[in-house]
Amino acid sequence: MTTKNDEQDAYWMAHALSLADKAQALGEVPVGAVLVLNEKIIAEGWNQSITLHDPSAHAEMMAIRQAGQILKNYRMLGATLYVTLEPCPMCAGLLVHSRISRLVYGAADYKTGAAGSVMNLVLNPQLNHQIEVLGGVLGATCAEKISDFFRLRRAQKKAIKLNVD
Repeated sequence: MTTKNDEQDAYWMAHALSLADKAQALGEVPVGAVLVLNEKIIAEGWNQSITLHDPSAHAEMMAIRQAGQILKNYRMLGATLYVTLEPCPMCAGLLVHSRISRLVYGAADYKTGAAGSVMNLVLNPQLNHQIEVLGGVLGATCAEKISDFFRLRRAQKKAIKLNVD
């Protein structure tokens, strides 16, 4: 049985997946994020680190920066961030500082995930804010998008190497 919350989470994650497509079209790792407050989009972002020559230009960072400008506030109390990949430590720290209430992510990141997979910054009791976390929403679809991207990237590098040799 699906609940209204399950349906809303899947709806917003599908939107985050469409934002990941924007990142992929730029040659970026396909990660998208959407910040929702009172069932309305406040801000959205997608990976742009390569395009902007900025290691902090992750999807979450872009969405939170945009939200701060729109809300005229550095805190996002009551907001939910939907992101296709579990946040890294940098982004998890940002989410704690921005005081979002809820994080919903798609694919777990077993290399750098900081919302439960490798470490858990967003629920660390030593910090002054903890975030409700739900992982695995459209997880297989999110993971497949990222896996396909890296599979293609490896094939392209191999083809270039073969042409050089």
